[in-house]
Formats: sequence, structure tokens, C-alpha cells
Amino acid sequence: MIKTATFAVVHFSVAFTVTYLVTGSWVLGGLIAMLEPAVNTVAYFFHEKAWECYAKRRASLSSP
Repeated sequence: MIKTATFAVVHFSVAFTVTYLVTGSWVLGGLIAMLEPAVNTVAYFFHEKAWECYAKRRASLSSP
């Protein structure tokens, strides 16, 4: 759990820093740092679902 928490801090920090350096805005930096991980979490859910479908399809094609 500690590893996950520290990765989240790194992720937020990178998102904030990149956005701040590109835009010069603390507000946008904070907004993107909060929004991007939330959107990424939803995208990851659908990515996993797509891989599950792919794996099932591949398994059914290789079954005798």
C-alpha cells in the first residue's frame, strides 16, 4: 500500500509540474494533476475489459 501511495504522489507531482511548466498556471497544474489520474483510472478499467474480451476470444479460437 505504501508503494501505491508513493506512486500516486509521484504521478500527481509529474502531472502538476508538466502542466505548470507548459502553461505557467498553478490552477491548471492543480486541475490536471487531479483530473488526469481520475480519467486514467477509467481508461484503465476499459483497457482491462478489452483485454479480457481479447483473451476469451483467443482462447475460444485455440480450443479444439
